[in-house]
Amino acid sequence: MTVKTPAEVLDRALAAGEKKVALTRSDFSKLIVLSILAGAYIALGGVLSLIAGYGFPEATALNPSLQRLLSGATFPIGLILVVVLGAELFTGNNAMLMPLYMKRGCTIGDIALNWTAVWCGNLVGALIVGYFLVYLSGLTAADPYHSAIVGIAEAKVSMPQYVVFLKAIGANWCVCLAVWLAMSGNTLAEKMAGCWFPVFAFVALGYEHSIANMFFIPTGIFEGADVTIGSMICDNLIAATLGNIVGGALFVGCIHAWLHLRRD
Repeated sequence: MTVKTPAEVLDRALAAGEKKVALTRSDFSKLIVLSILAGAYIALGGVLSLIAGYGFPEATALNPSLQRLLSGATFPIGLILVVVLGAELFTGNNAMLMPLYMKRGCTIGDIALNWTAVWCGNLVGALIVGYFLVYLSGLTAADPYHSAIVGIAEAKVSMPQYVVFLKAIGANWCVCLAVWLAMSGNTLAEKMAGCWFPVFAFVALGYEHSIANMFFIPTGIFEGADVTIGSMICDNLIAATLGNIVGGALFVGCIHAWLHLRRD
């Protein structure tokens, strides 16, 4: 089957947005469960990218881009699981609800409630995986993984906030383009390919994804990183969240809706 045109993809986004708003208004408990699952899926992608990217220190020391390429090649499993299994991801929803809003099918209140609830659910899912399935299971107890996750956490809170914000715009521009590409496909392989390429790009480029950081920074803290909860929130997550909103809502949701929304 042929892939969908940009206008047809927008129709799918509108239909998906309607379902998300209905879920937010009428089945909040299901929304939370799906949000926790999405955070867990992104965390699984995060730990896989950590194991793959930092498991060859000798090779990556001589080839600086190799670590980024290996991490980028494996991280997309998280978004693939989210898209194919229908979980609720904050960064994806940044784009998905904007076409419906521009068509006056939902309110700012609907969007704010959805984004807030999904962000919180994503955090819970990422923490569950980071603490129980990574830290307590010992996946990052030994080097090179221990040093890697500690270094990642400390680096993410050491950047100026405007740098985090700008990198977060780039990250969610890529993530939401991945969601858009996945909606253009019809088969599992097409959806997986749509998710894989843009997410590979944002990880390899070193951009900042707020939900991924909900895994990387707390797991680094569990392993002894010199990072506080306050620093995680104030020095990274706030700026990353705001940048992700701009990258997804404005650069994908709003622009594509403006370009392709059928005007009566």
